Amino acid sequence: MNYKEQNITDAQLLRMKAEEKLNKRQKKSGKPEKETDIKKLLHELQVHQIELEMQNEELRQAFQTTEIALKKYTMLYDFAPIGYFTLDSEASICDLNFTGAEMLGERRFSLVDSNFMLFISDDSKHVFNDFLIKVFSGKAKESCKVMLRNDKNPLCMAYLEGIVTGDDQKCLLTAVDISGFK
Repeated sequence: MNYKEQNITDAQLLRMKAEEKLNKRQKKSGKPEKETDIKKLLHELQVHQIELEMQNEELRQAFQTTEIALKKYTMLYDFAPIGYFTLDSEASICDLNFTGAEMLGERRFSLVDSNFMLFISDDSKHVFNDFLIKVFSGKAKESCKVMLRNDKNPLCMAYLEGIVTGDDQKCLLTAVDISGFK
């Protein structure tokens, strides 16, 4: 039989080939399928279908839980009232939240991969350098006070706290505007 001459779909073609193979196997064995074997097979297929349905439901629930957690932590990180930054050992900004971007006077996504040192006033650069050396050489939380600036204009006095994460060796940095506390 030439399947290409007929106008059938790939799924229909696969089905027809599978049925042909099954017929050949049954002819080779010379035994007709027993009714009990068919019932066992049907039972196994039904059980497998129910297992798949249960797994699908578990996946849906896991997806919902993940979505809720993502929403919660996105709100907590992105809209926190303090600046959050992730810096590498060269002080390049890997990630930041909206408050952090606002503190630096720039748009969030334009700050990714820029150097945090560019936003430290000249008078505070040595303080920030010492802070970076301490935070990356130790495992303890470090802190400092620096003056943030943008294009040589002072922005705010900031209290920074940072700690280096375990595996990826990034500095998790918080920045709080303390200008109003003087």
